[in-house]
Amino acid sequence: MTELSPPKAEAKSVRGIVEGRPSRANATIYDIAKLAGVNPSTVSRALSKPGRVSVSTRKLIEDAAAELNYQANPFAKALPTGRTSTIGLIVADVANPTFFGTIRGAESTAADHGYSVILAESAESSRKEQSAAQRMLASVDGLILASPRMRDDHIRQLAEEKPVIVVNRDVEGITCVVPDVEKGLGEGVRHLAGHGHRRITFIAGPEASWMSGRRWLGVRQACEWSHLESVKLESDSPTIKGGRAAARAIVGSGASAVIAYNDLLAIGLLQELQAAAYAVPDQISIVGFDDIFGADFTTPGLTTVRAPMETCGIEATSLLLKALKGSEKSASTHYIDTELVVRGSTGKYLG
Repeated sequence: MTELSPPKAEAKSVRGIVEGRPSRANATIYDIAKLAGVNPSTVSRALSKPGRVSVSTRKLIEDAAAELNYQANPFAKALPTGRTSTIGLIVADVANPTFFGTIRGAESTAADHGYSVILAESAESSRKEQSAAQRMLASVDGLILASPRMRDDHIRQLAEEKPVIVVNRDVEGITCVVPDVEKGLGEGVRHLAGHGHRRITFIAGPEASWMSGRRWLGVRQACEWSHLESVKLESDSPTIKGGRAAARAIVGSGASAVIAYNDLLAIGLLQELQAAAYAVPDQISIVGFDDIFGADFTTPGLTTVRAPMETCGIEATSLLLKALKGSEKSASTHYIDTELVVRGSTGKYLG
């Protein structure tokens, strides 16, 4: 039953009540009720189930809430509903620009639906990742794991407690959002083959990275198709420092072209080779992966496979919200296209 609006003669202007106003940081529904001239129960209904009050009463309450800068406490709200309107996002390395797009996409999509995002990182550690996830479970409605380092069975155990979406990895029984590396890497290998390169070295990522194995497989298959030789080189870390450390081994491998696990490795390699007076791309061509912010700031600009991580963040959050509503019934894998972005770090093989 719709509640009647207050008589016009008694309706109050929220701007006109200024005395005894609470601190904006401490405003409650009782303060809103006092300011709007209605019962606290009416405020509660207007804020949680607006269809149960009249339009004019709801407008009066919304104006009062805005005047007091009222912010609902998600944890207080969770007491009767079991929901906090908060989702957790765990990334492998918060300092890695690769994850900036994922974070941005998740946060903007969550905000559009009235949700907040709590961020944590694993620092490339499966143990820290699992610990962070367990801490989050008590205060979030669901989890997004971006490039998780945990074992598959640990991820499935988390999903038994709260909905979980995985980004940048495919886990059986879990809904995942995965950049389709085959398209972009295939374009990259054909690009190098077209410039006369016959031997390509792949600089691998962390041993615990599912995506590193997937990218190496993509490079190997594309090289086989184009009748090129491929070699895998392990790296110390997926960072600029790791790329610098790999430079000597790259030169020793005899490869005329390199495809790195990510852009940070590629940029570090580029810097170290140039410091040692190697010409890029005249003596060696370099391809990165991700197209992070700053990939075009190097000299020459970095050729790279673009993985639209912001799109992945948007898609993962949308899928998690669907799961929370019960409309995502079964696990599925959603693939996002990648593409080659050609810049100056690749060129003709002059050897």
